[in-house]
Amino acid sequence: MNILLLRPHPGNDRFGLGPFFRVEPLGLEYIGAALRAHGHTVSAADLRFRPGAATWVRRTRPRLVGISCLHALEYERVVETAREVRRASPDAFIFVGGHAAAAFPAPLECDAVDAICRDDGEEIVPLVAAALAKGGRLDEVPGLRLREPDGWRDTPCLDRQTCLDLVPLPARDLVDRHRSGYHCLLFKPVWLVETARGCPHRCSFCSVWQLYGRSCRERSIAAVVEDFATAGDSIFVADDLFWHNSARSLELADALKKRGVFKRWILVQTRTDLICRSADLMAAWRPLAKDFDIFLGLEAATDKGLAGITKDSGVAESVEAVRLARELRYGINGNFLIDPDWDEDDFCDLWDFVARYGLQRAGFTILTPLPGTDFFREVAPRIARQPWSNFDMHHLLWEPRVGAPRFFELYAETWRRSILNTSGDKSLVDWMKQVRPSQIPYIARVLWRTQRMMKPEAYLREYEATRPRTTEPLVDFSAGACCRGAA
Repeated sequence: MNILLLRPHPGNDRFGLGPFFRVEPLGLEYIGAALRAHGHTVSAADLRFRPGAATWVRRTRPRLVGISCLHALEYERVVETAREVRRASPDAFIFVGGHAAAAFPAPLECDAVDAICRDDGEEIVPLVAAALAKGGRLDEVPGLRLREPDGWRDTPCLDRQTCLDLVPLPARDLVDRHRSGYHCLLFKPVWLVETARGCPHRCSFCSVWQLYGRSCRERSIAAVVEDFATAGDSIFVADDLFWHNSARSLELADALKKRGVFKRWILVQTRTDLICRSADLMAAWRPLAKDFDIFLGLEAATDKGLAGITKDSGVAESVEAVRLARELRYGINGNFLIDPDWDEDDFCDLWDFVARYGLQRAGFTILTPLPGTDFFREVAPRIARQPWSNFDMHHLLWEPRVGAPRFFELYAETWRRSILNTSGDKSLVDWMKQVRPSQIPYIARVLWRTQRMMKPEAYLREYEATRPRTTEPLVDFSAGACCRGAA
């Protein structure tokens, strides 16, 4: 059958580092490869680029339409996209999948959506397609939340986690027409690569480990090497926790060197305590790229702050990890969480820490209870109903301790101390010197958009415009449990 896979536009990205990151829809590429292996004709559309969903439906005449929902802030846009598809093709079967959909599906339960995928789409979506093609029973397809005449119900969970080598390589050609538009930081075009999925840790603000039961699955060395070798010169590794398995990571580095893989730039995400115990591993990977950046979840500037989010590591590990990475010539990009319940002294502690250890390349996001986490369930009674787009980690979801006007003054001052402030230590001209002449319009546009983060009045206007005007609770917890978590 003809199948259309859609990556919606996320909507509001006026704040945060969204302008610096636009990556390919890797999940749809893996699902597309799985569907092709079963003989289906697959199209994929990234709706962050033109044309829109209705045009793609008319072009492809799909029997089955899949829509990705990666982040909670996209819930409303995903529903809007589903309604647009339904108007253009009333008889199409419409399903939604992706991390946010699996972690907390309740906001997606509407009459425009037929099913929600609650586990790995590489395995479940071909089963849905097979059931539709053969007239089979969808309630026998595992891992779904299914809309039926009497309401929504869950089908049985998968009896085991999907092997990531079920689909060896993503079907990147599905969105290659947009390749020049995929970028990270100063690098474009960028390719997204996944070598493993999941995380064994238990940070209270993160839904990854809860969705996958603190498991970590790995692709085979051969598959990862092939993916690296055939991808382009700038790589963003999408793993939730890179270098988790030290022995495998060393084996992978050795295999890439034997294949002659060398990149212009690589970005990976990992933990500070893992770096502290992996000096040999770090040294083995560094020669694989001219520039090699690490994104660290630094999260807090004090041990008390790290303990409060169950980080299971301390500030000493943060400091040592930064020292070791810099010694090996890695670039450090980090992120700190700003708690709405902070007082002014907490902000001062963070500023001092950033200055003392030269962490101006860090970003700063508001501690946000993401659906699917214990933190969300804990604080949901404090949150009144409001747009899901406010869950972008740059909006306040409840009144902060110091009051909204003062909070945003302090938050904007935090960003002004970062490298992104073109009125600070690094000017716009300094940024332009780091990119090719052809990329100057791109970096100028991105930096212009991020300067809003330095302006407290911009945050306050947004806060006043989107703050809830009701005391109605945000969610009803009687529905929408995630499959893997329930198992």
